[in-house]
Amino acid sequence: MTSLPRPDSRPAIPMTVWMLGFVSLLMDISSEMINALLPLYLAGGLGASALAIGFIEGLSVAIATAVKFLSGLLSDIGGRAKPIAVLGYGLGALSRLVFPWAASLDQIVLAKAMDRVGKGIRGTPRDAIVAAVSPPEIRGASFGLRKSLDTVGGFVGPIIAVAAMILLAGDIQSVFWVAAIPAALCMLVLIFFVKEPAGRRPAKRGGFRLADAFRLNRAVWAVIGLASIIMLARFSEAFVLLKSMEAGFAPAWVPLSLVVMHAAYGLTAFPVGRLADRIGTSGLLICSLGFLIAAHLALAFAAGIWVYVLGTVLWGLHMGFSQGLLGAMIAGATPDHLKGSAFGCFNLVTGAVVLSGNTMAGFLWHSFGSQMPFLAGAGLSLVALLCIVARCRGSRPGFTARSFS
Repeated sequence: MTSLPRPDSRPAIPMTVWMLGFVSLLMDISSEMINALLPLYLAGGLGASALAIGFIEGLSVAIATAVKFLSGLLSDIGGRAKPIAVLGYGLGALSRLVFPWAASLDQIVLAKAMDRVGKGIRGTPRDAIVAAVSPPEIRGASFGLRKSLDTVGGFVGPIIAVAAMILLAGDIQSVFWVAAIPAALCMLVLIFFVKEPAGRRPAKRGGFRLADAFRLNRAVWAVIGLASIIMLARFSEAFVLLKSMEAGFAPAWVPLSLVVMHAAYGLTAFPVGRLADRIGTSGLLICSLGFLIAAHLALAFAAGIWVYVLGTVLWGLHMGFSQGLLGAMIAGATPDHLKGSAFGCFNLVTGAVVLSGNTMAGFLWHSFGSQMPFLAGAGLSLVALLCIVARCRGSRPGFTARSFS
């Protein structure tokens, strides 16, 4: 799909990216309505410990990322990403019909696994579509825009969850039923308004080998290594939600903490992506880790609502300054015929790290109290920041993914 050039000679963001952004927005509304209340339901309704919650969150991410790797391979082999994305979003939508019926821990695990398998299937082909239709000079802006629209859903969903909790007298399972509506709308937009990107062709017979998926260049593996440290430091937002109870939030208002977080995330992801296209990524990533260190420290010592809110704002700023940049760095360092595999490897490795990080956070919370996961996260964030600074000293100005090789 072509776009008219803008006055500054940079091409406009393709309509396909906008439509994928709205698909992400609708599915994220549905997801966050559930995610905002699920830790409370697990801890209060089902009596799950912080260790169990951490393991469930980490396992769900690990399942998603293992599937992302396979979907990336299929995207590169078949040359068509949209059918795989439709399958992934469809599974996520179907899982919305399981959550309201779940009355035990194993049923919640089943529903989460179904949702995460869908997320794993759709994430890589969606990112590959964005990379395929976006010219290199606006790639950061395209990934940032999709992230920003996704994050709009991240704070609209919790607002709807709060309203539904009030209207439905705190019935969490009824709120889960309401979450199925935006998931259904998401499928309509994806099927009828997202066009298959031009220029992607199936690999010729004998032209794609599984081994090629692991023979990515040093720049790609360097980005994956950096992202792994960041993901280890930034564990699941479920722990941020659990911390809100200690800070003084009533259960019905806990989702508002996600509203604040995602507002900060959504308002920064797109402009940060545009800025990265002009000045490179190193300084922005260093800022993101500075925000994460501050967020961990604020949340560790949050004994009141306003310190807690500050921590969630800082957490959201970290997300806005990092998430789109990592995707753009992977896209910029990878050959066109291996973009799906590159995003698959990225998600596979970071998913394994997230499983470890969330389990560690749950263990620290369960064994040493709610401060310890955040203090450990601050230390790991500092390690990641120092890694980038060390790389910058040996790189040219305008540090990008290629400087990471």
